[in-house]
Amino acid sequence: MAQTYKQAGVDIPAGEEVVSGIKEMVRATYSKSVLGDVGSFGAFFDARFKGYKSPVLVSSVDGVGTKLMVAQMMNKHDTVGQDLVNHCVNDILVCGARPLFFMDYFATGRLQVEVAKEIIGGFVKACNENKCSLIGGETAEMPGFYGENEYDLSGTIVGVVERKNIINGKKIKEGDILIGLPSTGLHTNGYSLARAVLLGKYTLDEYNEELGMPIGEALLQVHRSYLGIVTALLEHFNVHGLSHITGGGIVGNTMRILPRGLQLKIDWTAWDRPRIFQLIQRAGDIPEEDMRRTFNLGIGLIVIVPRKRGEEVMRFLGKKGERCVLVGEVVSAESLAVK
Repeated sequence: MAQTYKQAGVDIPAGEEVVSGIKEMVRATYSKSVLGDVGSFGAFFDARFKGYKSPVLVSSVDGVGTKLMVAQMMNKHDTVGQDLVNHCVNDILVCGARPLFFMDYFATGRLQVEVAKEIIGGFVKACNENKCSLIGGETAEMPGFYGENEYDLSGTIVGVVERKNIINGKKIKEGDILIGLPSTGLHTNGYSLARAVLLGKYTLDEYNEELGMPIGEALLQVHRSYLGIVTALLEHFNVHGLSHITGGGIVGNTMRILPRGLQLKIDWTAWDRPRIFQLIQRAGDIPEEDMRRTFNLGIGLIVIVPRKRGEEVMRFLGKKGERCVLVGEVVSAESLAVK
């Protein structure tokens, strides 16, 4: 018996409906540098960067991880797109770059038009907030590879920085201090462990008195973008280093930018951890070392500055509404070993 592509699980008209339904909101993210339109085989972006003498492109690619499983279980799909864009923005931001454009990959077992529109709406919202353009994407319907209600996301971002303004950690010196900016929860890391310990004791739609909201809602808090506050900071101060706290925690991510011979001395008691982390640790009796290595623990971005400018930087951040905290300092590896 003859079989059609749709009978095999791939609905081309549904894909066309998605593209048709998102065109206007995607166009709303376009800057004057975007050439072409939705639906082209390739995306075009004018590479003339006004105001830059020696522009350097900075790119990054990432996903949302198993946070997607929480979204799918909650049937709430309007935040994970924001998570992905903001995560990618932060990754190039800590190099000193501002975002130019974003591209997405959305794969699913069965294309559900309204779900796809919610996800892409999240991309659009975050792109508008981060002043970057959503210039391309791919939607793949893959029955048999993903379950009918399952999907996966990845995103690629491209930004630009003046060569002399690249932040790569080379300026970091012994005695520099670490200032932490608050996260909005788990962001997009540690969900495999969080799900393993929480879902054995709680349901996602269960209201939790300690959290003041259902557990699923707490887990789906949007990964924060630090673009606005970091851009303002870089305009006023000589920042030696920035680290985006993702998988690997504060130490694992910040060590990536330290010059050889330097180490971190973290004061883990300097801030109150958000209650979601306390709940996770208690529910799974998770060792402290695992918590520090897996989660951001309430600190989503680290700013490294000279000690002599520390108080001034913290006052500046406070005036901008940031609940920043001094979380530690940079020390020599030898001094730490002696202690």
